[in-house]
Amino acid sequence: GCQHNTTNQKSELPSGIIIMALALHPMSSLPTIRLHFGKRLWRSSARSYDTELQRCRPEAALVEFGDYHPLKPIMVTDTKTRHGARKGSTSSSSSSSSSVAPDPLSSMLDGTDPLSMFAAASVIEAPAMSHSDLGRKRKEKEEEAVGPDFETWSSKRGEILARFTTTEKLSINLFMGSDRGKAPSPGSSAVSEKVRTRLEELDDLEEGSQKELLNLSQQEYANRIEELNQSLKEAWASDQKVKALKIVIQCSKLLSDTSVIQFYPSKFVLITDILDTFGRLVYDRIWTMCSDPRPLTDSFTVEDVNDTAKETCLNWFFKIASIRELLPRLYVEAAILKCNRFLNKCGIPETLPRLTAMIRGIGDPLVAAYARAYLCRVRHAPTIQRVPVFPHSALLLNSVMRAFRPEFVAARATDFIGMIKDCDEAGFPKHLLFGALGRSLACADPPESERLTILNEAWKVITKVCSPQDYVICAEIWVEFTCRHFSKREVNTVLADVIKHMTPDRAFEDAYPQLQSVIRKILTYFHDFSLLFSMERFLPFLDMFQKDSVRVEVCRSIMDIFIRHQEEPSRDPVILNAMLHICKTMHDSVNALTLEDEKRSLALLIIGFIRMVSFGRDFEQQLSFCVEARATFCNLESVLVQLIHACAAYSFITIPSLSSIFSRLSLYLLSGQVALANQCLSQADAFLKAAVSLLPEVPRSISVEGKLRSSESFLMDFINNFLATLLVVPDHPEHGVLYLVRGLLNMVQDYTWEDNSDAKVRVYISALPLLAAMSQETYLYSIPKVDSNETLYGGDPKFLSEINKLSETLIGQILDHLKALGRDEVRQQPLAFSLFGVLLAHGDLRNNKLSQLAVNLWNLSHKYGHCETRVSVRTLECMKHQAQQADMTHLSDTVQRLALQSRT
Repeated sequence: GCQHNTTNQKSELPSGIIIMALALHPMSSLPTIRLHFGKRLWRSSARSYDTELQRCRPEAALVEFGDYHPLKPIMVTDTKTRHGARKGSTSSSSSSSSSVAPDPLSSMLDGTDPLSMFAAASVIEAPAMSHSDLGRKRKEKEEEAVGPDFETWSSKRGEILARFTTTEKLSINLFMGSDRGKAPSPGSSAVSEKVRTRLEELDDLEEGSQKELLNLSQQEYANRIEELNQSLKEAWASDQKVKALKIVIQCSKLLSDTSVIQFYPSKFVLITDILDTFGRLVYDRIWTMCSDPRPLTDSFTVEDVNDTAKETCLNWFFKIASIRELLPRLYVEAAILKCNRFLNKCGIPETLPRLTAMIRGIGDPLVAAYARAYLCRVRHAPTIQRVPVFPHSALLLNSVMRAFRPEFVAARATDFIGMIKDCDEAGFPKHLLFGALGRSLACADPPESERLTILNEAWKVITKVCSPQDYVICAEIWVEFTCRHFSKREVNTVLADVIKHMTPDRAFEDAYPQLQSVIRKILTYFHDFSLLFSMERFLPFLDMFQKDSVRVEVCRSIMDIFIRHQEEPSRDPVILNAMLHICKTMHDSVNALTLEDEKRSLALLIIGFIRMVSFGRDFEQQLSFCVEARATFCNLESVLVQLIHACAAYSFITIPSLSSIFSRLSLYLLSGQVALANQCLSQADAFLKAAVSLLPEVPRSISVEGKLRSSESFLMDFINNFLATLLVVPDHPEHGVLYLVRGLLNMVQDYTWEDNSDAKVRVYISALPLLAAMSQETYLYSIPKVDSNETLYGGDPKFLSEINKLSETLIGQILDHLKALGRDEVRQQPLAFSLFGVLLAHGDLRNNKLSQLAVNLWNLSHKYGHCETRVSVRTLECMKHQAQQADMTHLSDTVQRLALQSRT
């Protein structure tokens, strides 16, 4: 029975299995509890794992997918009334009467968000296409004429602005004219008077007062330039053409300032935007004047332009010619360069040389270079046909191929080859030109019909190069083109040619970087290793890497690609022999001076190869491979560990040779599990017994990454894993019931644990769920074709009695430890709560004594407030939920006796 005494007298101990009393702290307000139990305290609760699994699954709710939408409660389903509402209205009608608060995203679902409203309004109010729009479309057509592979200025512009930035302070010099720049009086109509007045206006610009804005940030500078751009458009719209010209001249002068040189490219982009705007406005104005009586076509000629438009066009050129300073005069005339079409059929070709010659007068080389760039851009001359390539211009041709985009060069590769043939080799070798061409073709694809011709023409020149260094540099470039577009036959031919050139006089020793690059490029495009190793010249090519460090690095790169791209295990003898050779090369590079990280890296690559080898059901071949691999890779312990995983036949004799005791323990357990999975019961028994026998040798501390750490946590993890395995291990007919469990517990009891450690008791607590699971009629898990104790004993009462006795012994040991802890409630209470959880989950609490023990453990674990209240509350809720089930009603009485103790 259960007695509550407040005295300190000792209770009489009954014979048989005794469960010691729980001695509560004498300072507690609760009385000291003494529990006297008879025999047979422990009895496992019968469990149906399938039923418990069904209870844990959430209830499925049927959903009508036709009407289902996660945002349905807030969706607006009727938007017709909004179309007639005023622009600023926010009202809308909805067929939903839900009381859910309106979601700000709901307006997006019916297409009536503010941005959509503005977009719709802009479509409705959009005016007819203006002449400027026509001009833009003409410009787009002209840009399209250069080809789709040409990089447009609009895309390049954004890159420049994002790349060339600065944190330095900037300044703008603005020249502000006086009031003399107004239009002439109405009475003055003579042409000479107009010319004189306009010239005075331009002089006023140059002679007026100067306004300098200092200490501007980059953003402020860009804002000022944008303001000038807007001022230009406004002046033009208000028919103040001279003022617009003044603004353009002011902006052009800013390009002479190179004080903040890293920002100059972005300044060039911002100011040329204004020049482009001005040039477009002038062109569109003259175009408009030519549209009477009928508009011009895109292919108009000078004969189609009327006299008024020609006179206006000439007037603009005269105004610009009167600008005194060179730089603004050059930029402004370049901006309206296209207007020469209205004057002369050959106006642009005649003007370009003159403007080019003017640039020679600019003293600053940076300013001159960007002036040339602007002149090229406004001319729209990106095509190779417009680049003057003359005989003996190999240097120029090389610059063109390097400067232009690869897509542009690749599309005209045949033309470039023809020009390369016509070049004189005296000034610039042809193989360098083919190298420049090959770099472009490695990034972009030429037309498919021309690829073989391109390769043949290029290799005719490359193979004649006498210098091995020049040859390998050029060949390395063209290997990528060959791999991208051709099969192994062409690649094998290229490799043979490389070997032919680099073998004499051991020239390969001076070209390891280029030869490594060749290997990397081949591996980039060839991931089928059966195809790769079938090339006759691939392995001889690898033999050229005579330097140990380089050879190992090449082998590593091959293994890395193999592991990443080999999707299925292989048994191809060609692959296996070649990869074994490569792995052996890496393994043989290991010596006493090799760093641990290097060993680990090499081992991982070799392990990756071993994992990709499979002979299916041909165990003899698999065993033969493992034997060969074990002999080949004996210097890398982690590789040996992997071989143990792959070859259980040699595990038992190989594991003892490992230095790490935890590697030996885990491999013994893993080998035993593999043996069980393959119905090798005697081998499994030997592995598990070896693991148990090894436990006393586990040191109390081990070295982890160069630091000493306690081995207790590692040992606990191993024992828990071992206990989980023992559920499916059948008893040996000659060694008695539960001999492996008893052997493990005896080793745990005899092991020298750390001082003040509760690890041994925690192992005992972990063993109780195993014993409870062993007493079930059907085990939680099993191994196919292996008869566990559930089948061997079939629920025999003697077997169950042995389980109960062992469980009661473990509980006694745990309670003794709890009593010995005494005042150490920090250690005592978590252990008590852990034991309470085991009794709740696995014990049959219909037994009054076991139920009373569970209540006492609960009280002890909550006595000093060290238990988390949240965990305790959830535990009580779980017990109340279980008590509602038909077969668990006995928990109701236990729950009523459990109380939460206040921390105070």
